[in-house]
Amino acid sequence: MTSAKEESFLNDLNLTLEEAWNLLLQGAKDRHSPLHTPTIGTVTAEGIPSQRIMVLRDVDRDNHRLRFNTDVRVSKVADIGESAPVSILGYHPAAKVQLRLTGIGHIQQQGPIAEQAWNEASLYGKRCYLADPAPGQAVTVPTSGLDPAMEGQKPTAEQVIPARDNFSVLMVDVEKIEWLYLAHTGHRRASFIWDKEAIRWDGQWLVP
Repeated sequence: MTSAKEESFLNDLNLTLEEAWNLLLQGAKDRHSPLHTPTIGTVTAEGIPSQRIMVLRDVDRDNHRLRFNTDVRVSKVADIGESAPVSILGYHPAAKVQLRLTGIGHIQQQGPIAEQAWNEASLYGKRCYLADPAPGQAVTVPTSGLDPAMEGQKPTAEQVIPARDNFSVLMVDVEKIEWLYLAHTGHRRASFIWDKEAIRWDGQWLVP
C-alpha cells in the first residue's frame, strides 16, 4: 500500500525536487547514507568516459553546488581543469530513488573554499594526500603510497602539513537533476533543469 508521503512524491514536481535535495543534503552529512559516495563521471582529453566513486562532502542548495575533495595530482583533475562537464549518479535503496545529476565542474586548489575544506578534514583524511608516488602511478609492488611508518597510525598535524600541496576540491554547479522513483504500483520519473535567466528549476515529468 502506498503511503501518503509516497503519494505526494508521485504527483507533485515541487515535492519531488525538494526530496531530491534533501537526500543530497543527507548524503553529505551522513556517512552511512548511500548518497554519501556517488559515482562521478568525467571525460578524458582523449574523449574516453571515466568514472569513480567519490565522497560527497558538502551541498549548497542555494547555489545548486556540490563539493568533493580530491588529490590535485589525479587524472580527473586534468580532465576537469577550470571547467568541464561532470555527471553524478547515486541510488538510495531505502528511499527507492535514483538521482542522475549533470553540471559543470571546476577544480580549486587555493581560495577560501579549498582552505575551509582542508581545515575541516580529519588527520586521517589529510594523510591520504601524502601518497608518494601520486595516486594512479604505476608501481612494481602493492602499496598504499604512504610511508610504512605512517600506515595504520594517526598522523600529527605537523606530519600532514606537506599534504596540503596535493589537496584540492572539485566543485560541481548542478544544471540538471533527473529523479527516478521505483514503486511496485508504478515508477515515476522527472527532470529538473536550471534556468539561468529565470533563476529557477523547470520541472518536467518523464515516462520511467
